[in-house]
Parts: sequence; C-alpha cells; structure tokens
Amino acid sequence: MSPRDIQGLFGNIDIYLFDQLLRGRITPGMRVLDAGCGGGRNLVYLLNEGYDVFGTDVSAAAIDDVRRLASAVRPDIPLDHFRCEALESMSFQDGVADVVLCSAVLHFARDDEQFNAMLNGAWRALRAGGLFFCRLASSIGMESRVEHVNGRRYRLPDGSERYLVDQAVLLDLTRTLGGLLLDPLKTTVVQDQRCMTTWVMRKG
Repeated sequence: MSPRDIQGLFGNIDIYLFDQLLRGRITPGMRVLDAGCGGGRNLVYLLNEGYDVFGTDVSAAAIDDVRRLASAVRPDIPLDHFRCEALESMSFQDGVADVVLCSAVLHFARDDEQFNAMLNGAWRALRAGGLFFCRLASSIGMESRVEHVNGRRYRLPDGSERYLVDQAVLLDLTRTLGGLLLDPLKTTVVQDQRCMTTWVMRKG
C-alpha cells in the first residue's frame, strides 16, 4: 500500500487512537461519537470502514467540513449525525455511542465548571460498558515549565493558555465517573511546547 493509499484510508488519525484500533477495542459495527470532531480527521478510517459515526463541534465551519467528508465517503449517513453543538449541551440521546472520542477538546475549558460540564456531556452519551478515548493537555512531565494563570488554567511554553490536568485529577475523575482505566495514563512531552495525555476508560 502506497503512502497515498494509507493517507486515503486513515486520514490524519491520532496515533493513539490508531493504537486502540490495533488492539481491537474499536470494531466494525460500533457506534462512534467524536465529541469535538473538528473537520473529522479521526473519522476518515471509521467512515471508510462502515462504522456508524456521529460528531459534534462548536464550529459551524468544522461541521460543514465533516458533513462534506461524510457525504463523499458514506452518503448513507444522515447529515444530522453531525451537529454544531457544545459538548456540555449535546442533543444526542444518553448512551447513544459504543465509543466516545474526545481529542484535544477539554483543555479549552474556561474553568472547572465548564470542564466538568464538557466531560459529563461526553460521558453521558456513552453507553454502559463503552469506551471513552480522550487526549488533552496536562502538566505531567512539564510541571516546572507551565505558568499558573488562575484555577487550573496555565500558560504553556508554546505561549498558549490551557486548562491543565495532572495524574491525580485524572485518576480522581475516573473514580468519580465510575470508569475503569484501561491503560496507564500516557503522556507525550512535545519539546519546549506542551504535554498531551491519553486517558482511556471503560464506562461502568
């Protein structure tokens, strides 16, 4: 398979999401909701392989992009599977998805209240026993390099300001939600820029 063929099949999929696919945790026939889907970079493979896909994003332009993508690849999927909505006020029914993806979204929360509302909105859409895959900015591995702004908001070495979690916060949230941690927390330190943590749970 050529690089172009690979790109066409997988798009710009998150490598850590690809890992979940390789391990058989996300399988054909599952309903997958991308909570904060952007233009659909993590949905290309799922659309190509016939998954029942849903998405939400606060950007109308992003939803237009993902609807165009879905129409081109899977015209059988209703366009109302992709909605311009915030995570904390999604209109999808409770437990709609076998898998909820939430990649590079939660760290845009303004404060604890919005973070918890966003997280609970995404969690609500996941059925019991379903898989929750999340990637978000953290302070893990770069504790001395981030500058506190207020609450859990910090300025990162790359100049951006984000809501940052740490190991204790994520483990506490896992317990509070009644989730089961499927993998140890894995953090990628991007040199002199930021840290991104992968958080994977099963819903109890």
